Amino acid sequence: MEAVTSIPPKRSVPYMIADEAYNQYQTALKQGLREQKECIARGQSPYPPVLDELLEGVNVKSTKLVATAEIPVERFVGMKSAGRTAAFSPSFLPLLPEDTEFATKWITLCSDHLSDVGIRDPLICYEYLGNFYVQEGNKRLSVLKFNGSPRINTTFYRVLPELTDDPRVQAYYEFLDFYQHSGLYDVLFTQPGDYGKLTALLGFAPDQDWTEEDRRRFRSGFHYFKKVFSDLGGQRLPMTPEDALLVWLQVHPYSELTALRVAALKKSLSDMWDNFVSTADPDPVVRTEAPPTEAKSTLFNHLLKLNHIHVAFVHQRTVETSAWTAAHDLGRQHLEQALGQAVTVRSYFGANSPEEAEALLEQAVAERADVIFTTTPQLIGASLKASVRHPNVRFLNCSVHMPYSTVHTYYCRIYEAKFITGAIAGAIADSNRIGYVGSYPIYGVPASINAFALGARMTNPRAIVELKWSCLPGNPAQEFIEQGIYVVSNRDTPVGQRGHMAYGTYEMDSTGMRKPLGSPVWLWGKFYENVIRSILSETWSTRTSAAVNDWWGLSSGVIDVELSKSLPAGVLSLAKILRQGLRDGVIDPFRSRIVTQDGRVINEGSRILSADEILHMDWLCDNVVGSIPSYDEILPISQPTVRMLGIYRDQIPDIQQEVIT
Repeated sequence: MEAVTSIPPKRSVPYMIADEAYNQYQTALKQGLREQKECIARGQSPYPPVLDELLEGVNVKSTKLVATAEIPVERFVGMKSAGRTAAFSPSFLPLLPEDTEFATKWITLCSDHLSDVGIRDPLICYEYLGNFYVQEGNKRLSVLKFNGSPRINTTFYRVLPELTDDPRVQAYYEFLDFYQHSGLYDVLFTQPGDYGKLTALLGFAPDQDWTEEDRRRFRSGFHYFKKVFSDLGGQRLPMTPEDALLVWLQVHPYSELTALRVAALKKSLSDMWDNFVSTADPDPVVRTEAPPTEAKSTLFNHLLKLNHIHVAFVHQRTVETSAWTAAHDLGRQHLEQALGQAVTVRSYFGANSPEEAEALLEQAVAERADVIFTTTPQLIGASLKASVRHPNVRFLNCSVHMPYSTVHTYYCRIYEAKFITGAIAGAIADSNRIGYVGSYPIYGVPASINAFALGARMTNPRAIVELKWSCLPGNPAQEFIEQGIYVVSNRDTPVGQRGHMAYGTYEMDSTGMRKPLGSPVWLWGKFYENVIRSILSETWSTRTSAAVNDWWGLSSGVIDVELSKSLPAGVLSLAKILRQGLRDGVIDPFRSRIVTQDGRVINEGSRILSADEILHMDWLCDNVVGSIPSYDEILPISQPTVRMLGIYRDQIPDIQQEVIT
């Protein structure tokens, strides 16, 4: 290659522009060589990825010309083929010396860009999973990107993979529908459902076409959002600006995205930063034991110790209309009796809509609440909004596995009690067949089904658990009678001694008359007492950037098993022994040989499953007949709960109108 000793412009451009273009190449080259060195040090490729290599082993459904459009510069990530990769760093900064033909062409293009000539020819690219790989125009992209062009005119072909179970591929298929209506490549999600969430949060119907003004407004607002997110250090989080936007829009209306000044937008992101951090971590902290309620006694602690606290309970329904609300209200009564003058407690009912929930939470804060318990998962959205507005108030929501650091969540390890009732059922069932009515396919429910099945097998090695779901069409109790199954585990007892015949595990006769055997019960008062005592003694954890989920069991006193006095003496004694063993930690329902329905060995019997493994169970034991229903099979009335708490919630297709509220 002939050395270049001067920089004759390809076209007639002012010498000062050519000189500036040359200086730009020198600067870009230094940055490119530095990026190359850093990539090598991290063990990463120092060159842009190559699409042809990425597609090896991929089943491509089609490749076709799509359009010529203005594409956001951040979508350009690589090259179609490997021909010129060694000339560029991953960010398309040049790597070749200044005395090469490559450098001369780069400088000439830069001169055109800086002058009235401009760079007019579109790039030719291939788009795959939302990212663009350059076929023609690598140097044009390098020049435009280095000069800060936000969008680049591009003619592109779309490489469409076959639809698979890969979440990224599923999300891309949802993107295709999103692009058809919005015409935007500005957001790129990798989880199914996120495009539907964004569409709903922005106030668009799923099939609504965007106008040019709609696109301009969103691009303008998202441009400033991305800049503020980056200025605050967002690039150091394992999440994209669009992921952060989804979290932000759950607290702030879309109108604020374009209405807020930069300083106010920056403050709103700063206030939510801990939630960005916790949402980026797919696995919240799960605490399985209650914290201590007494701090070490020192003079300093004694002087600063709280002696009174205001507590609020916010409920969706009333005590008269909901056994669940009644159970939590019993917990409130226990708290008042246990702590007496140390607490002032107020209850708020009727948070049936997002607006009502937000109003009640604001009322509770205005009435001096220091701690607010929201007692159903459906109140998580309103709780999140209030927690960001009032960082000095502690918010706790009765749900499980939520990713927000500003809202502490709590629930019970009900599977421990299910293990006991499973053992009872196994001992009682003459036919070896036991019915089980599952509620929803949400976190923790498969663990309860499996614990019940393992308990039944412990007392009856031939026990088979027939699984049906209350969230599916049909009448499980009647179907069990028709199938000759008379020992059934149904819904659990929210309140001890209340409607016990209709809940828990029972034995039926051929007419459907039920004889109770035993039922898990929630003792929320123990939980509330422990939390407030911990706060008063300052042993309760303060707000951190991690999402914390409390998941307590028998050892913490927050659940129990109500045992029928009519149980055979031996079965009753066994149930009490199991209960005490679980409380003491000497019995573990899952420390046994466990084989799934498809033959996988989960545990040989010597290992203790972690809380995360138990919470994330998406399999069933081999003595369970039945399956975990898909989202589409579930009754519409149950779908919002499953979308919020379901074990497959990140894989649920386009959300359409359902948004966490």
